[in-house]
Amino acid sequence: MTERRLISSGSPFEEQIGYSRAVVAGDWVFVSGTTGYDYRSMTISDDVVEQAEQCLRNIQAALEQAGASLDDVVRVTYVLPDASLFEPCWPVLRRYFGRARPTAMMISAGLLDPRMKIEIEVTALRPQR
Repeated sequence: MTERRLISSGSPFEEQIGYSRAVVAGDWVFVSGTTGYDYRSMTISDDVVEQAEQCLRNIQAALEQAGASLDDVVRVTYVLPDASLFEPCWPVLRRYFGRARPTAMMISAGLLDPRMKIEIEVTALRPQR
């Protein structure tokens, strides 16, 4: 039987909307679209680069709970309402994903809250145990 485990970040959105920050299914880890909220303080920066940094800290925490790391990410999707704000995030993305070099896609689309400037979703393959 394949392991299926739910991971929560403690964000109230997970309970209110009915989803998990991440789901572990066997060796795969699927991390939900994650925005730049600091879930401890429920605050979000106005700066897209700071939001990208917080997104990745949130994702990193979920992956660690799942027994994986950012180096295990094989697929990443970026969503930004303003595509022109993507390039300023590149140095942050390269710092976090430079070793894994996952496949990637960037979509320009509206997000739930106008304060959100970036949302990141990843899929990781956990290392063999």
